[in-house]
Amino acid sequence: MSVSRKVLNWYARLSPARGHVSPPYNHVIQIGDPRLRKISEPVPLEAIKTEKIQAILKKLEFVLNKYDSLGMSAPQIGLNLRIFAMRLTAKELKSIPPEIVKSRGMTEVPYTVFINPMLKVVDYRKVSHDEGCESVRGFSAEVLRYKEVEISGHNSEGEPSTKSFKDWTARIAQHELDHLDGKLYTDIMDRKSLNCTCWEEVNLSQGKVSIPFAPE
Repeated sequence: MSVSRKVLNWYARLSPARGHVSPPYNHVIQIGDPRLRKISEPVPLEAIKTEKIQAILKKLEFVLNKYDSLGMSAPQIGLNLRIFAMRLTAKELKSIPPEIVKSRGMTEVPYTVFINPMLKVVDYRKVSHDEGCESVRGFSAEVLRYKEVEISGHNSEGEPSTKSFKDWTARIAQHELDHLDGKLYTDIMDRKSLNCTCWEEVNLSQGKVSIPFAPE
């Protein structure tokens, strides 16, 4: 069922912003924004150290930290460039139940940036786990991903970088790389597993729940 233009205009009036807001954004764009469906352009290697690209890298890190996310891609902040960042800190691991950390093979990964990344599958076995996305806020689903991958590209200094990732960190890398090719996890999810992550709160509050599209 489509939403009427009247309802869309009502949502637009909720925004305190007026006029044009240019990317890179301080927020994550949401499914429906056409930039999430575009294939991103490579970054010229000679441009990596320029003020423009370095500013984009800083904004990407800012938004990742703001959302306390495990990964973030340039398209998600409104720029169709082949850049993504990922991380999984010791602090985050401690906040997750040990049985989940073990079952999903979660390990610490320092903040890492890839520019013009390329993927090589190391282990073709696929594993299914529940997966979400800041650009599909409020929902999650089961998604099959390769167990181990190798990502090659360049780091924030323009130096060649190749890293291998297994299990959960391999999932993060594959998820973010998909964004650079205009793909979302909803394209490959188990459709019957799609769920609203706050469905219980919806019932407890008799439907009076709002999903924020950015942290407070």
